[in-house]
Amino acid sequence: MPRSYPAEFRRKVLDLVEAGRSITHVAKGLGIDKEALRGWVRQAEAHARAMPAGSGRSRPADSATSS
Repeated sequence: MPRSYPAEFRRKVLDLVEAGRSITHVAKGLGIDKEALRGWVRQAEAHARAMPAGSGRSRPADSATSS
């Protein structure tokens, strides 16, 4: 049975790969199956391609007002 990891953990692991660390190195260091991590990366890339431009995180509105 495949092991389940929390979404926050997966996001942090993907951040390491996106920062340039190899999938093999990250997987080995964290005790994750490298093929599982490779799948996470593919899934994240597919999700990024499916998102329309400008749909990323929005910035908070400027709360400063002129008086």
